[in-house]
Amino acid sequence: MTAGMLPEEKAQLRSQVIDMFKHGFGSYMKYAFPADELMPLSCKGRYRGSEPSRGDIDDALGNFSLTLVDSLDTLAVLGMFDEFECAVRQVVQHVSFDRDVVVSVFETNIRMIGGLLGGHISAKYINSRHPVRLSWYRDELLVLAHDLAIRLLPAFNTSSGLPLPRVNLRHGIDLTLSKSERERFTCTACAGTLILEWATLSRLTGNYLFEQYADRAMSYLWDRRHRQSNLMGTILNVHSGDWIVRDSGIGAGIDSYYEYLFKAYVLLGEKNNDYLTRFQQHYSSIMSYVQQGVAMINVHMHQPYRSTKNHMDALLAFWPGLQVMTGDLKPAIELHEMLYQVVKKHKFLPEAFTTDYRIHWNSHPLRPEFVESTYFLYKATGDPHYLEVGRTIMNNLEKHARVPCGYAALSDISTGRHEDRMDSFVLAETFKYLYLLFDSSPNPFIDIDQFLFTTEAHLLPLNLLLFNINDTLREEFDKKTLLSARIYDQRNLSLTERLSDKRAKNNQCPAFDAKFQSHQYKEQLRRNIRGDQDMTETVTTSSIAIEKQTKDVTNYRLTAAEFSAGDPQHVAQLSQMGIQIQTVADGRIQLVHNAANAASHEDAEDGLLFVQEMVNLMKTTGLGQASLESNHHMPLSVIPLVTPPLGKLVSLTVGCAQFGKQLHGKLGIFAQLHVAQPFSGCSQLFFPHHHYSRIAIVRRGDCMFIEKARQLERVQAAGGIVIDHNTSIKASNGGVFSMTGDGNNNVHIPLVLMFKDEAFQLLHLLSKQPNLIVYIGDQKLLKESFYEHMEILESLLEPFNQTSNKWIYGQIEWLAKKQFCSRVPEKLKQLELTIHQESDHVEIGMLTHQPIIQIEHVIDASGNKSAEELSHELFSSINLTAAHFSGQLNNIDEYRSAFNKMIRTVLSTANESFKSNVTGKLEQRIEIPVEIITTIKEEEQAENQQQTSTTTTNDTREYTERRPQIKDEN
Repeated sequence: MTAGMLPEEKAQLRSQVIDMFKHGFGSYMKYAFPADELMPLSCKGRYRGSEPSRGDIDDALGNFSLTLVDSLDTLAVLGMFDEFECAVRQVVQHVSFDRDVVVSVFETNIRMIGGLLGGHISAKYINSRHPVRLSWYRDELLVLAHDLAIRLLPAFNTSSGLPLPRVNLRHGIDLTLSKSERERFTCTACAGTLILEWATLSRLTGNYLFEQYADRAMSYLWDRRHRQSNLMGTILNVHSGDWIVRDSGIGAGIDSYYEYLFKAYVLLGEKNNDYLTRFQQHYSSIMSYVQQGVAMINVHMHQPYRSTKNHMDALLAFWPGLQVMTGDLKPAIELHEMLYQVVKKHKFLPEAFTTDYRIHWNSHPLRPEFVESTYFLYKATGDPHYLEVGRTIMNNLEKHARVPCGYAALSDISTGRHEDRMDSFVLAETFKYLYLLFDSSPNPFIDIDQFLFTTEAHLLPLNLLLFNINDTLREEFDKKTLLSARIYDQRNLSLTERLSDKRAKNNQCPAFDAKFQSHQYKEQLRRNIRGDQDMTETVTTSSIAIEKQTKDVTNYRLTAAEFSAGDPQHVAQLSQMGIQIQTVADGRIQLVHNAANAASHEDAEDGLLFVQEMVNLMKTTGLGQASLESNHHMPLSVIPLVTPPLGKLVSLTVGCAQFGKQLHGKLGIFAQLHVAQPFSGCSQLFFPHHHYSRIAIVRRGDCMFIEKARQLERVQAAGGIVIDHNTSIKASNGGVFSMTGDGNNNVHIPLVLMFKDEAFQLLHLLSKQPNLIVYIGDQKLLKESFYEHMEILESLLEPFNQTSNKWIYGQIEWLAKKQFCSRVPEKLKQLELTIHQESDHVEIGMLTHQPIIQIEHVIDASGNKSAEELSHELFSSINLTAAHFSGQLNNIDEYRSAFNKMIRTVLSTANESFKSNVTGKLEQRIEIPVEIITTIKEEEQAENQQQTSTTTTNDTREYTERRPQIKDEN
């Protein structure tokens, strides 16, 4: 247990950090300025092209005084106001971007645009509190940031919306070179680390293009995630979106993408909840797959249980700090302690290291990420242990990195050999976080709690409205915005249509469990990490609600009743027991057990027990226990409430989802219908207000069912109906379908699946009655649901009826004597009579047929699609010559033509100009019987011959499998 540090000690350490920063910054200004970087061993500046090329590292340089710009807000945070004001003048006088030089879009954004914005914000902040200082400042840094961002915009001239990795500041993009091997690939972090700086720039200048492009890139990356694992790869093709490197982790090439997802939510407010939702899904997957013990090991994004490396890189050290922001303190403390043990053993964090603390890559460029996480953990916990960690870092820097002309990176931490290099982030981040670690609270110079740190530790204000610019400069920015919009915005929006809303920001704070107030508890967590054991075997769990396996896998065996083929953790456990899942030609699943493939003898025995349980389960019930205990396979009904009522109710049978609101044995819902646009329902829906409190109709395909439900819930739809495109499957011939999710059941609205015949009837009615109301639910509870929701139905049938009296069945004669009787909606009366008279006579058929194979065919298309093209795509991959509809056998072309007409008619009622953008690849969902094949190794047989026993079953439980029809590119 570390004793508390006295204020005098903290003040002394803080003063020492200031001296260290002055040594580094002073050396740069004396020996290097206006060069981009200081060469601390040569005591001179590094200019682009004047020194031997270091490859991609030099892409951060642009002969624009990089280190000075990157250090601006560090000067302000440290209270060095004289030096800060002088530095701002130097930037204004000497920095320009009209240069024939190719730079990294990513590095230029986080260091230069971020540095200029941080300097601008700091200048405005200081002047508002000390009017004498910077009284001459007229937003020159913001003008420079805007100019630089405009020069980076050509990089976004791609079909995907992802930026090219490099751009020429004077000439833009060479289209020939952009297709070259070097230029067509980018990393996930490179394309996904723009939104903070560019959104801030848009809000401050009024140029909506920056935020629009950054958000589009983020959205495209989200669409390229693997839909089952929710993991991202590391490198992808800018033009096609194909993954080139499918390693998934939290380190190099991907780190700041995750950071910016969460921080975008923090900075831009709750209205941008897409960022938070995306981060939460990524985070859950990372803590399920990437976290192995306390270590964070890269895995294959498509096969998340397969590791791709046996080491970690230093950039992942930012992760505990991000976990602190999200409130997940326990794993943050444990991972940080593991990193600290590496630091204590090697003096610095190597660029790469193994899970047992050995060096994998021995260089160290004085990176800031470990200091960053140390600062955030101390800020959240107040534990003096982290002050001692900071003292260790400072002492190592002073002893092993300080040279006469600054601080030199180490090319080999084991020998202490230096490299003639001092990156700008040493001054921008490393010393800034060290100073804040030992700073008094609140900071006497800048209230840090009012700002958010970018990935380069630049200050962005949580309240952007406090940093408005004058009208004259606003007019200048408006002119440049209009010019850039004509060049870059294909929609050619006018200035009045540009992004102008200023979204309020509610401050976020970490969820703080009371037990973390105890330093003893935190020390107990850290003690578990210490030692030379392999960190992948150190058990750790998340302290917040992460959907993760909580059972002790060393003592727990998966049972047949619990098994779901759609659960990747179950598949992995079967593999450990020597059981592989295969699909035969007729579409059935085989569970193949081979004891020789099991991880251990005990696992092989568990596999044999599992197979025997599955056999017994099929013999005794034919249904899995999970299915018996749920109603997922029982159909629901969609009942259109046609006005005037038909002679009898028409009940359309639908399948239900295994996620979202369940309506079996409960009151159903009533709502009007609306066809979603885009029809796939896989991306952000147009006209959100049209979906409010309505049941949206979407087509099957392009994404998982649960993703469609999430899109509908985001626009506050009451529910959803998914139309199946397979004309050969019908409710009338016993087709049963239960839509599966992705393991994250965070949907709260009902979703049902309707086969094509029923959909044809429903769309026909909707084309005749655009305000058609339907009931979704348990058919036998229609009457009870009607009386419970009568007020809602009245508002839907007669939205302008002002009566406050409700008609109760059986009181017609009494109400006829009252004056207000004429105000009671006649449609509601007729509807109630129909329901009361007919609902008792409608048979509720319980489907007992065997489930049959359902295959979603791939629709791989891009671009805008008309209504005709959309409906044509529903049939494009179906090889049929005839379809059965309304008791008659019809030519498939006639069926398609009729359905096309229904689609066009319905869509025209919502928006005649509607066009849907259909993108992405589909992850198939198949419901199939199961065949189990067991191969048991017999020890006594010679030459290792094996006996194979096969048990064929007809299991009506649903099993979900991913069956790609094309080459998987996700």
